[in-house]
Amino acid sequence: MYFLLLYETFSLYFSLASSLYHSLFKLTGRSGRSILPAFRSRFKDKGGTRSSKMEGKRSLSMGVGAILLWWCFNVMTVVSNKWIFQILEFKFPLTVTIIHLVVSSVGAFISISLLRLKPLIHVNSVDRAQRILPMSLVFCLNIVLGNVSLKYIPVSFMQTVKSLTPATTLILQWLVWGKVFDRKVWLSLLPVVGGILLASLTELSFNTIGFFAAFFGCLVTSTKTILAERLLHGFNFDSINTVYYMAPNAAAVLCLVAPFVEGGGVLRWIQEQESLGMPLLVLVGSGVVAFCLNFSIFYVIQSTTALTFNVAGNLKVAVAIAVSWFVFRNPISVMNGIGCTITLLGCTFYGYVSHKVSSSSTQQIQQPEEILPATKV
Repeated sequence: MYFLLLYETFSLYFSLASSLYHSLFKLTGRSGRSILPAFRSRFKDKGGTRSSKMEGKRSLSMGVGAILLWWCFNVMTVVSNKWIFQILEFKFPLTVTIIHLVVSSVGAFISISLLRLKPLIHVNSVDRAQRILPMSLVFCLNIVLGNVSLKYIPVSFMQTVKSLTPATTLILQWLVWGKVFDRKVWLSLLPVVGGILLASLTELSFNTIGFFAAFFGCLVTSTKTILAERLLHGFNFDSINTVYYMAPNAAAVLCLVAPFVEGGGVLRWIQEQESLGMPLLVLVGSGVVAFCLNFSIFYVIQSTTALTFNVAGNLKVAVAIAVSWFVFRNPISVMNGIGCTITLLGCTFYGYVSHKVSSSSTQQIQQPEEILPATKV
């Protein structure tokens, strides 16, 4: 019965992901490239009106498809990781992270070197040591803390705490680099902080380790964002090249640590299993979904504006919370739900305010637009 439930769950996930992928592929795939020029030439003589409308509809469809795909893989990643810790009782976040990193490394290699879906951004050995390696360590720690928090606290609470990332990013930039932000931006963070405080105080499944893992995960995510601006400036890394370079380094570092921390527990867990077929499928499948999540982020960034990306990111959190509650039925009090709602609305408001302030500054000094970091969970 247990394995049947696992099989049905992952079959549902695979069917949903497959349908969304094929829908997006039809909108952006190669089959449409040979047809599009014919339509352009056909309607060019008519003033390009119909062609422009078709381009607009195609861009809208591509953006909506990319966002849906992103939401789908995000929900699948969070739910599958929580399933591993809670239902499968594989409570070893370092080992789970290694599996994800190894699968992602293979996926990035196939995408870039074999399928050539993205061109490889070449980095010399000096830059790999001075820039890529430090980023890889932060990249690794960020994933580990996320998995540790999922081990101890519900998805809804973890996602809510992680929404504190914009605030921690601003504070670190202000403290470390002395960057000045408009007062409106600071004030727009008050609902975010207030909502998280309310959710934390009323969380029925509160766990200290899980809370601090999620909180420090925010700090690490902010550090990763800031370091990426400093260390990776000029490389123009997309999400696939980022995984290509950083996932192998991060996996290698964890392989040196995990056997001493979790090795004995993993061996005992293996001995307790009647069959390893389905558990291994779940573990590897979660890694595949995690890689697909990184892949989908590239299409969202390419297909939407910064403000749309921010709003879609907060709605993504709401979808993940709703689906995780439906799957795991973790208790949520009324005040806790209000706190989560205030946090998500506050993140959306923050994104809007920061975008407006940045746009206003751009118009005044006539320089390229600078967008403050969006909420990433």
